[in-house]
Amino acid sequence: MTSFLRSDRSKAVAVWLFVVAAFVLAMVVVGGATRLTGSGLSITEWRPVTGAIPPLGDAAWQAEFARYRQIPQYAQVNLGMGLADFKAIYWWEWSHRLLGRLTGLVFFLPFLVFAIRREIPRRLFLRLGVIFVLGALQGAIGWWMVASGLSERVQVAPERLMVHLGLAFALLGALVWTGLDAWAGGARQTLPSPWGRRANLLIGLIGLQILLGALVAGNDAGLVYNDWPLMNGRLIPEAYAGEGVWATLAHSAGAVQLHHRLVAYVLTAVALAIGWAAWRSNYLARESKALAMATAAAVLLQATLGVATLLAGVPIALGIAHQVAAALVLLLAITFAWRVRRI
Repeated sequence: MTSFLRSDRSKAVAVWLFVVAAFVLAMVVVGGATRLTGSGLSITEWRPVTGAIPPLGDAAWQAEFARYRQIPQYAQVNLGMGLADFKAIYWWEWSHRLLGRLTGLVFFLPFLVFAIRREIPRRLFLRLGVIFVLGALQGAIGWWMVASGLSERVQVAPERLMVHLGLAFALLGALVWTGLDAWAGGARQTLPSPWGRRANLLIGLIGLQILLGALVAGNDAGLVYNDWPLMNGRLIPEAYAGEGVWATLAHSAGAVQLHHRLVAYVLTAVALAIGWAAWRSNYLARESKALAMATAAAVLLQATLGVATLLAGVPIALGIAHQVAAALVLLLAITFAWRVRRI
């Protein structure tokens, strides 16, 4: 009889969503490594089903390598690359795509089981449907991003990388928030307070900073102006303006790095202020205070890591750590925002 009832909460559903979130985080990590190793354009076709099978045999590898040699990246960046080196970058991109397929299955198959068993809380059903659609769309956006680097460019378009990475982080946050809702049940009535707005401001600044970081990555802007706090001794980099507003905002390495720095300063100040105010608050529960201070500490750590990554010239290990720390900051802020909405 209980299997036909739809409860307000389900810890099994929550655990499933947290597992899916872990897969999405792994996608972000592998995707970052794929970009940092210059591997993202090694697979020049989008085959959603048959692409799960890698080249089998020397003839298949030679055919794949021949397709890669037709794109500008090979001619302008990797001219003379041998098959062994091509395989090294191919496996990064193939692993990233395979992990995306696995993430889809890890979401979809349990979703069907939970839906058939009526174990998904009714209030979460539509939200999970939206998450599934956005997750499926992410695959198409990933190919849209890769396609931008196959004909006239030697890397993907920065604004398309920004959309791809931004959606990944949005999905990560939505999965964790929904998992918390599934674990705890519907929120009880809360008293009016400014903390929901403050938490939203913090999430908004973190989201903006993540998008700006994607533009930095897409323009390889971390490889220039590797000093701090100035930029080659200047407050504003000499090569700031591009040919037009959009070219400046999205394609000028100097501009995107400066914007990323400025928002980092604002975000750090806001996070520390919210953490301090939460610690002194008589309204917030102990868990909310702890989450606010943990978020502030994580933001400060991330800012320090960002400076270290820049000064070191963006080595792969630090670049990946910086991206993982961004996910940690976002998840802490989302958990804080979720918690302050509950008594």
